[in-house]
Amino acid sequence: MANMAKSLYNKEETLSLRHKHIGPSCRLFFPDEPIKIVRGEGQYMYDENGRRYLDCITNVVHVGHGHPVVAKAAFQQLQVLNTNARFLHDNIVQYATRLSSTLPEKLCIFYFVNSGSEANDLALRLARHYTQHEDVIVLEEAYHGHLSSLIDISPYKFKHLGGQKEWVHVAPLPDTYRGRYREDHEDPAQAYAEELKRVISEAHSKGRKIAAFFVESLPSVAGQIILPPGYLQRARQLIHEAGGLIVADEVHTGFGRIGKHFWAFQLQGKDFVPDIVTMGKPMGNGHPISCVVTTKEIAEAFTSTGVEYFNTFGGNPVSCAIGLAVLDVIEQEGLRENATKVGKYLTELFTELKKKHPIIGDIRLKREGIILSKDGPGGNVLKFKPPMCFSMDDAKFVVEKIDAILTGWNKN
Repeated sequence: MANMAKSLYNKEETLSLRHKHIGPSCRLFFPDEPIKIVRGEGQYMYDENGRRYLDCITNVVHVGHGHPVVAKAAFQQLQVLNTNARFLHDNIVQYATRLSSTLPEKLCIFYFVNSGSEANDLALRLARHYTQHEDVIVLEEAYHGHLSSLIDISPYKFKHLGGQKEWVHVAPLPDTYRGRYREDHEDPAQAYAEELKRVISEAHSKGRKIAAFFVESLPSVAGQIILPPGYLQRARQLIHEAGGLIVADEVHTGFGRIGKHFWAFQLQGKDFVPDIVTMGKPMGNGHPISCVVTTKEIAEAFTSTGVEYFNTFGGNPVSCAIGLAVLDVIEQEGLRENATKVGKYLTELFTELKKKHPIIGDIRLKREGIILSKDGPGGNVLKFKPPMCFSMDDAKFVVEKIDAILTGWNKN
């Protein structure tokens, strides 16, 4: 580990070479004072000087930086074989079988790819082939990936670029804290469903036909929004009546991050089953692997085109070995239970903090040894997405530092 953590260049040289060779739109965290990270362990990252940072920002490294079980699985499989999924191999079918056990029974056909963007792009293709429709409904501030097809269905991005395409329709974000219908509304789920119905009617009035409603199960860049219970059930009925499919984007939220369930869409209840689910970021603990899962009917419609779907790296033996190891660690180390316990504790700490500090704004914690980001339309939502091994002590440490910062602001 120590040898691998050695730096080839000093920090200034690394920054200079980055400016010289890496596209300027590929931005750094903390660009005015970037951090050079050389290694990670568990929920911590270390810079070139050995300073430790508590990682509250890297939801990709799901079970912790440098996890030995994941590293061993990758190393052992790389020594034996890595090839594409056109050859029979146990890893891909074992992985699909394990994943299927976490999902509703009808979601049983898997397509393995390499990133959340690839997964959502394929989901869009599946929906359009099955429905023979083109149009897509998304929520305000949605983000579904960086491919051209996904920029087009991501208001978070397209509002800064070429604008909204005629085949894209944007429904109000079901935000019961700052949205149109809030917690004091008698039925916010129904109210937001009526807004979705209005969007569908407006599309139909223009002769448009709906292929899919793409929805993050817990909208992320929109501000970590918890959808009101019952909203997605109502949305599914409306979308199905319009001839479309429901695509649940679990790229940010899947694999037990919410604790209580393995997938965030399951918060809506057992009677809600999407037509397609996409997953990505946490699957490989930092290794690029993602997936689309759907029903037999939708997969058969896609196959009936006669055009083969082949992905050079998707579902290769190494990626699947890593994916299986991640599932093992989640189960063996009780990481879902840990997420529930620590999440509850963190919520309690922040609830107490809210009483002390009525206004919480843009907080920078890098100087305190904490790496944390903000999000939401106003850039005013602290976004916690640490590795799942984040502990009670870590939660207390973060809140104490935020308290100290806010207390200092109040004094000034």
